[in-house]
Amino acid sequence: MFNLSNKITVITGGASGIGKAIALLFAKQGSTVHILDVDENANKIIDELNSSGGSCYLHNCDISQKSAVKEVVATITKDAPAIHILVNNAGIAHVGTLETTSEDDLARLFNVNVKGMYNCMHEIIPVMKKRGGCILNIGSVAAHVGIPDRFAYSMTKGAVAAMTLSVAKDYLQYNIRCNCISPARVHTPFVDGFLQKNFPGREKEMFEKLSKTQPIGRMGEPEEIAHLALYLCSDEASFLTGCDYLIDGGFVTLNN
Repeated sequence: MFNLSNKITVITGGASGIGKAIALLFAKQGSTVHILDVDENANKIIDELNSSGGSCYLHNCDISQKSAVKEVVATITKDAPAIHILVNNAGIAHVGTLETTSEDDLARLFNVNVKGMYNCMHEIIPVMKKRGGCILNIGSVAAHVGIPDRFAYSMTKGAVAAMTLSVAKDYLQYNIRCNCISPARVHTPFVDGFLQKNFPGREKEMFEKLSKTQPIGRMGEPEEIAHLALYLCSDEASFLTGCDYLIDGGFVTLNN
């Protein structure tokens, strides 16, 4: 089950965190993985993947730039018969209310979290239309509930949920499935960096406090998100499309 042999996967933001976990698992399951990332340390994940028997390629690509995405997709499809899976994982965060979010902040988040996702789907869907495929968008619980000081981030993740439904509806006839995963807090390097920057000397205390905001009592792990991603992108999930899956330790439904 969950065999991805002979499938070609494109993962944005695959050099760290959730994207890295998905890349490692998909490669382990037999997929050829193409990572699109601007992380200067992305080569480390490529070495890790290939040394463990996977097949992985890195493309330095700013997904907010349509021309850059177009060029990378052309490079991939030059030698590949198809792109079977697209995981839109890349995203950036911002802390602030509407009043404390500048126009530049809003544009920065929109360009990566919304326009970047659009750019990737715009270039890859025409490729998928020939043979079918699967698109998985990484959203957030922020699209479902109000989270303090997350105005711009919540706005972009609401757009992710809406884009997922629209794409699922429009391309069902081409055998293209599109689903979304909405995690709560996941323990990634971003979380550690956030705590170090905003709570120096109190990292452990604040980590425990943030962990307890999930009713289950802890943050998620990137590998847990990857396992759900594998199922949704596998042939075993061929009857699923147009859905947004919460993976949140009860945050949305039990946190009241």
